[in-house]
Amino acid sequence: MTSAELSLYPLTPDYELIIIDFIRLLRRQPGVQVATNGLSTQLTGAYADVMAALTVAMQPTMEGAVTCSFVIKVLNGGAGSY
Repeated sequence: MTSAELSLYPLTPDYELIIIDFIRLLRRQPGVQVATNGLSTQLTGAYADVMAALTVAMQPTMEGAVTCSFVIKVLNGGAGSY
């Protein structure tokens, strides 16, 4: 199991929709569990599934017109490991 905790910071006053769209796309990815709170989003699953989900979900944001910053921490264990 692998866990990733990430925060997305769109550098625009209209940031809400960018974050909501990103989380919706993450939730549609197979093989990962997604949990959110006010500060970050946590993904849990097999390493390949977590990395694939991040790649697919981050691409539209990174290719969008708004400059965004992602902060990502990756742990080689499930959410119950820490």
